[in-house]
This record gives sequence, C-alpha cells and structure tokens, in this order.
Amino acid sequence: MTDTLRGKTALITGASSGLGADFARQLAERGCNLVLVARRGERLAALQAEISKQCDVPIKNIVMDLLEADAPQRLYDQLKNANQAVDILVNNAGLGVYGEFKDTPWQRLHQMLEVDVVALTHLTRLFVPDMAARDSGYILLIGSTGSFQPTPTYAVYSAAKSYVLSFGEALHYELRKTNVKCTVLCPGVARTEFLAVADQKITAYQRRTAMESADVVRIGIKALLKGRSCVVTGNMNALFAWFTRLLPRQTLAAAANQFMH
Repeated sequence: MTDTLRGKTALITGASSGLGADFARQLAERGCNLVLVARRGERLAALQAEISKQCDVPIKNIVMDLLEADAPQRLYDQLKNANQAVDILVNNAGLGVYGEFKDTPWQRLHQMLEVDVVALTHLTRLFVPDMAARDSGYILLIGSTGSFQPTPTYAVYSAAKSYVLSFGEALHYELRKTNVKCTVLCPGVARTEFLAVADQKITAYQRRTAMESADVVRIGIKALLKGRSCVVTGNMNALFAWFTRLLPRQTLAAAANQFMH
C-alpha cells in the first residue's frame, strides 16, 4: 500500500482504547511508526501485540499520566534524547465529566481541564516548533460537536472543546505558509468508553447518532491529509454544527440540554 504517511512517526496520546487505539491501528496500516502514550501499560502492551501481528512497524509504548504537570515536557525530552522526531501528533487523550456544574466535584473538573486543555496545548507547543523547522508535520486535535455550542450537564467539557476548536483553527491559520497542517476533529458520540468514564447513561439521541470509533478515525485522518482546519463527523452532527451559526446561544443551550437527557 503506497501512502504519504509511510515511514513517518506518529505520537498518539490516550492510545490504550477508543479513538486512540483506532488511530494506532489505522496509522500502522498506512506504514507509520508508532509512539503510543497512555496510563494503562497493560492495555498498551495488548494493543502493541495486536498491531504487530498485522503490521510490520516499530511501536514504542510510553506509560505516562498526562495529568502530571511535567508529563508533556518529560515526554518531549524522552523522545528528543532518543533522536526520535515526531511527524504526526495526535492529541487524543481526554475525558469528559457529566453532571450539573454545581454538583460536580472540583477535582474531577480540574483533572479534565488539565488533560483536555493544558496537556493538549503544552504538547502542541513543544512539538510544533520542530515541525516548523523541518517544514513538515501534522497535528490532529480532538474537539467535539460540543465545541460549537454551550452544553448543560457538560458545561466545562463543552467549554474546553470550544477552546480546542478555536485554538486549532487559529494555529491552522498561523501555519498556513508552512507544510505543517493542524486539523480539529469534532466527533459526536462514538462507541468508546467515553460515556462510562463521564458517568452518563446513553440517551436515545446519542444511541441514534453514535458512530463506530474506526469510522470517526478514518474521517479524521482523511481530513488531516487534505489539510482541513476542522471536520465534523456524521451528517446529522455536521448539519447541527452548521445550524449553530444561525441560532441564539440560549436556544442552542436548551437544545443541547434536551439531547443530553
């Protein structure tokens, strides 16, 4: 299989399950060398064994918790010291927190912000200058359909994903005169562990619109290679994201609240 990504090195955070694991599988199929980062070492080892049976690509596992403040710098330094350049950065690690803001413990919200916003931004800041110096590279950030509107019961998560979308699109523009591309992938519900970790039971709307993780990843990689600034997965999700430009913000909040129950 001929592919423009063959031989390039992809760093994937949150790689032990869900979207991260499917990014690892699909990028390996395209001939990418992999650096997989996650907290759960046994899951990484199982994924490495699975991929190695199908694809002959080097795979390096790094067990690391991006909640730790110095984790992004330690990860960057470890790869730099090993003379391992990163061609594709998939900032996939993240979590959601479901529930009324006033009832949600601050620790859970803080942990989510540390991973979804701070670690994502720090890792991007560390690896982008090297890509720019080589005039080559790809950055994929994971947003959400929640990036486009306020979402009651996911108030902080939705706000965090709005940040990711704004940051990613601005970075895409800043890099326009280089061969470094930044894309924000905005899925709706994917069949992953997300809802269980967020502590939410799946709603009727989410059940109807849920996509397979592998399909979401395939769309994200295609958009990245095309150099798109943003892509929303699923026709219904894309239509709703488009309508957010037209509706009052409180109408959007009310609609999002209905979809979450």
